[in-house]
Amino acid sequence: MPDNSTYTTGPPGICPDYRPVTTVDAIRQYIGSNPVVAFDFEASPHEPYRAEKDAALDPAKAHITGCSFSVSTRTGIYVPIAHRTGPNIDADAFFQFLTAFLMDRTIIKIVHNIAYESAMAYALGIVIQAPVYDTICAVQMTLKSPFDFRRLSDSGLKHLAEELCGEPLPSFATVTGGKHFDELDGTAPETVHYGAADSDFALRLYHICNAWFDRYLPRHRYIVEEIESPTAVYLGIMKCNGIPVDLPLMRERKAEAEATIARIRQEIAFITGDVNIGANCSTQAFKNYLYKDLGLPVFKTTGSDREAADDMTMTLLKEWCDANRPELSRLFTLVQEYRKWGKIKSTYIDGYLKHLNTATGRIHPDLFALSTDTGRMNCRNPNAQNMPRKTNDPIGVRNFIKAPDGHLILSLDFSQIELRVGAFYCRDEVMMETYRKNGDIHAATTSVIFGVSYEEAQDKHSENYKERRTIAKNVNFGTFYGLFPRGLQRTLKFKAGVEKSVSECEEILTNLKSGYKGLTSWQEETKAAAARRMYSETWLGRRRYLPDIKSFDWGKRSFAERCALNTPIQGTAADILKLAITRILCGLPERPWLKPILQIHDELTFIIPEDKLPEAVAFVRACMEEQPFSEFDLPLIAEASAGASFGMMEELED
Repeated sequence: MPDNSTYTTGPPGICPDYRPVTTVDAIRQYIGSNPVVAFDFEASPHEPYRAEKDAALDPAKAHITGCSFSVSTRTGIYVPIAHRTGPNIDADAFFQFLTAFLMDRTIIKIVHNIAYESAMAYALGIVIQAPVYDTICAVQMTLKSPFDFRRLSDSGLKHLAEELCGEPLPSFATVTGGKHFDELDGTAPETVHYGAADSDFALRLYHICNAWFDRYLPRHRYIVEEIESPTAVYLGIMKCNGIPVDLPLMRERKAEAEATIARIRQEIAFITGDVNIGANCSTQAFKNYLYKDLGLPVFKTTGSDREAADDMTMTLLKEWCDANRPELSRLFTLVQEYRKWGKIKSTYIDGYLKHLNTATGRIHPDLFALSTDTGRMNCRNPNAQNMPRKTNDPIGVRNFIKAPDGHLILSLDFSQIELRVGAFYCRDEVMMETYRKNGDIHAATTSVIFGVSYEEAQDKHSENYKERRTIAKNVNFGTFYGLFPRGLQRTLKFKAGVEKSVSECEEILTNLKSGYKGLTSWQEETKAAAARRMYSETWLGRRRYLPDIKSFDWGKRSFAERCALNTPIQGTAADILKLAITRILCGLPERPWLKPILQIHDELTFIIPEDKLPEAVAFVRACMEEQPFSEFDLPLIAEASAGASFGMMEELED
């Protein structure tokens, strides 16, 4: 099993050779014909933002102050560009060189956290091109302990320099003494050492990680080089572009939400009296009112064996009151409305307003490509991937995202990507044939589980069409992950509003397995393989360790088995999306008008000029629908929609 003993560095105690250079010729002389070059930016805030915390990390508020390069370990050069003290390189000449360097498709460009460098470069109109290698991605794809990959929180360069190379690096505060970086002399030894060390240690990590990959997980090296590092460049571009918003509409909806919340709170108080319900109707006082004062039954408890008050509990209590104490039913309807509006205000109005950038007037979320076990991307500050569905969006949160005048928001979404990947894995002929003929998988599943013809399953006028299709959709989205009858019953009830008994759900799943013969065998083989190896992986080799798959605790083992089924499908779907992103990245320099702004699950979103719509759709769709790897033998479909705001998107005809 891999361990940290494989991490090695060069001879300790040897002073590094770091030096300043102030001409492009000197940079070229140092780099020479080396095909592998590490680089790093140092930045400082623009004048209006000098007092603002972290402004140097914002490409809209900062400028590149210096740049370092390293082509061999323990060496490096630092190039002062915009220091207020000491000599600087000619900026125009340097940025002309930098543009050519960053877009050179023959040089492997190494950075620790390339998303930041990408954002700063993109603000100058430069799209960094592969080959690239992000060492912060690489270290997260290596094991820190026998079953745990390193997390982002312990992947900082200074932490890794000391842990893996045995050489502590000085902190930014120690070097700058409270000043901005451009206030330091760009050729002073301390400045040069701090700047050049970042590139040197990134280069060292490149060699350390690749040695580890080559010995233990070669396929992870491929993922880092071909998928994760280019994706990180794309994340930086999205971060730089930001999400345009309709600020007047947001303020209008804020007032509306506050008024609605106040009204609902008064209605609840009319029923409960002076009980403190807090911001979410989950206070202990409210629970005491429900279970002690009213004497309502306890349907669910928390992990600490206390009475629950979550949304499912409120639904169960309302159903019980409908039958037994109808005078209380209204309370639970109000509670759920109160919670819904509270979340809308705190998450989608106050939460978005809090993160408005004062320089751009846009939201620039933090985007992460390796913060989930399956490789799916996520987002925070704010979580712009978690907008309400159109069918449950009473104030039009999606309309907060609005294109500038003369522009459109364009989204392309993989159609049923996880179901297609699942069909590819289990090799079920019915599923595969449905997708090869561009058929309706929900109709196919309706046919399988209810014993009706495919034609009848598609007929919107047939008896029970709506309910059967709703059930088929919910079954499909859990098909590959090991559905159980009771789990299906809960899903249908709380997500689809369909009541089915456990025995009916058991019959549905029995019919499903009989109709999709490849499904059960794939599930059993996949769980057995994961139990033998104690890990699951995607088609391209992204690994997830599952030590609990051999646990004697049924709950832990069952969860691990679900992860064993989930990882190949959800993870491979994530890899396919990231491969599409790498192709889009290659085409961005020729399409400077195509502005990536957001990624939501299986969807990519852009801002484009109105007159570029056909060209943009054709390009992005081609990148997404291209065969992701040679073995994948099912068609991929990317569905396009566009509109002036995210809430007014209309699907585009092919």
